Amino acid sequence: MKKKILILCTGNSCRSQMAHGFLQSFDANLDVHSAGTQASGKLNPGAVQVMKEIGIDISQHTSDSVEKYLNEEWDYVITVCGGANESCPAFFGKVKHRLHIGFDDPSHAVGTDEFIKSEFVRVRDEIKAGFWKFYTENLK
Repeated sequence: MKKKILILCTGNSCRSQMAHGFLQSFDANLDVHSAGTQASGKLNPGAVQVMKEIGIDISQHTSDSVEKYLNEEWDYVITVCGGANESCPAFFGKVKHRLHIGFDDPSHAVGTDEFIKSEFVRVRDEIKAGFWKFYTENLK
């Protein structure tokens, strides 16, 4: 049976979308979704760009409200919020395992274009490592 995984953050435009893309790339048989408590309705172009650079296209993903998924059952719900000033969303649906794998939000980076891009790349690579670890320890 396919494992059902929901990745949650606040805006569902950046970190959760990258994590969603990575998990799906690790195993096409996973049923992966991502959502936000205050879904922005669009993807962060920086996230789409840095994923495309490593061959993962998330441009067709949608930014969805967590409410869309509350009545479903999940094997894993994973929150990816990072900063101390950022509250992670709570999920009150039916969940077998709740996990937190936190990352900085690169969309809050301030500075030169080069610095901002480097933050997206850094967080992308951290998400890949964090979710590969999760995948190999829990799903393989």
